[in-house]
Amino acid sequence: MSNPLLNPNNFRQREDEVIEAELVKDEFSSARTYQERSAIVEPMTIQGTISKIFMLLACVVAGALMNVYFLINGNQNLAVLLMGAGAIIGFVLVLIASFRPMTAKYLAAPYALFEGFVIGGVSAFFEASYRGIVIHSVFATFAVLFVMLMLYKARIIQYTDKLGAVLKTGLLSICAVYLIQIIASFFGRGIPGIFEAGPIGILFSLVVIGFASFCFIQDFFIIERSANNMLPKDYEWFGALGLMVTLIWLYMEILRLFAKLNSRK
Repeated sequence: MSNPLLNPNNFRQREDEVIEAELVKDEFSSARTYQERSAIVEPMTIQGTISKIFMLLACVVAGALMNVYFLINGNQNLAVLLMGAGAIIGFVLVLIASFRPMTAKYLAAPYALFEGFVIGGVSAFFEASYRGIVIHSVFATFAVLFVMLMLYKARIIQYTDKLGAVLKTGLLSICAVYLIQIIASFFGRGIPGIFEAGPIGILFSLVVIGFASFCFIQDFFIIERSANNMLPKDYEWFGALGLMVTLIWLYMEILRLFAKLNSRK
């Protein structure tokens, strides 16, 4: 649900060891200009990260359309299987990449494809109940992404250590709520109100969407700083994967919010 990849500590802990492992040259640490460093190794760039984000989006769409195709053709068992497998495998791939960032270039596309299976199945089920909800959720997701990017570019909202601490606390709290709900569901119980269509449930969804939206500020900051520090080019996949995790999380939360609002009509 939350983004385990893009956080300042993750990058800070690995900058020195990545430089040492990838370059194996002392010249990099003494090189002062972009030209000097790029002569040693091709560095990560923001534009390169953006291009990889679009590649991952294409993989997500491909996986989603594939699972929707199975549902339309009556292969519901296969579609449900792909959803379950996609959720588990996608989670495992993100965990691996979070501990081994340089593997992101191999894991990012499979992650996006498997998450596409999940998104396609979930979206199809919601669309069957509330017609038009998917296109509205997609539009709202990218609208939030665009607004947060503009706010970040204009320096209206800037990433600070205080903001990072608030995001971390909030995300851990949200994870705890979802974990409690999952465990309680095994016993036929649940947290009252939060996952229902009442005022409390809608408020909870808005809070979660708010935290997911502000995670983009952290993601933008980390990608920009990493590019400025000229980490190896393979980190473009790591940055793109981290942003994709946030984007998918935001879409799923917006989809749930719209479903709650539609169920009240």
